[in-house]
Amino acid sequence: MFKVIYKITYPNGKIYIGKDLTDTLNYFGSANSKIIEKDFTRQQRKDFTIRKEILFESENLADQDINKKEVELILKYQSNNPMIGYNQWPKFKEFL
Repeated sequence: MFKVIYKITYPNGKIYIGKDLTDTLNYFGSANSKIIEKDFTRQQRKDFTIRKEILFESENLADQDINKKEVELILKYQSNNPMIGYNQWPKFKEFL
C-alpha cells in the first residue's frame, strides 16, 4: 500500500498539503472548512473544482518519516502562510 503526500489546489489558488497513509482516492484532507468557506461566495460554491496532486509517495517509509516529509513540503510550498494556503500547522512565522 502506498502512503502519499498530496497538494489540494482550490479555485482561488490557495493550497492545502496533507498526507494519506492509505492512499484513498477520494480523500481530500482535513483542512478547516470554516476557514476555506470564508474565501468563497455562495455563488462560487455552486460550481467548485479542486485539484489533487500527489507530491510524494512511498511504499516503504514509516509513518513518522511520512509525517516529517509532509512538514517539509508544507514549509517548502508555504501552505501554512494564510496568504498562500490553508495548513494551520506548523504555525506560520512571518519574517520581517
